[in-house]
Amino acid sequence: MNTLYTRINNDWNDHFIGYSALAIIASTCIGSIAVMTTMMQGNGITQMIQLFFVVVACSAHNASILTVQKPTLVLQLLMVSLFVSITVILTGLLLF
Repeated sequence: MNTLYTRINNDWNDHFIGYSALAIIASTCIGSIAVMTTMMQGNGITQMIQLFFVVVACSAHNASILTVQKPTLVLQLLMVSLFVSITVILTGLLLF
């Protein structure tokens, strides 16, 4: 019985080069939207902490691709990057 993550991971490993290019674009675009929504709320310490987490998550993912890490690690960092960015976007839009 294959789980969704296992199927995605297998497909990711089979087509790593193509997905890497798309993942860089997705991580960077979603991250920039998160930065924009954060900065729209002001420039206080809360916004700077959110900005820090988004930049670190997106940079870690992009750096893992550029330093040719294992495909599974790159996929996990992509998921973390997207999760952090989407959480910051939703936090910025819903709570403030």
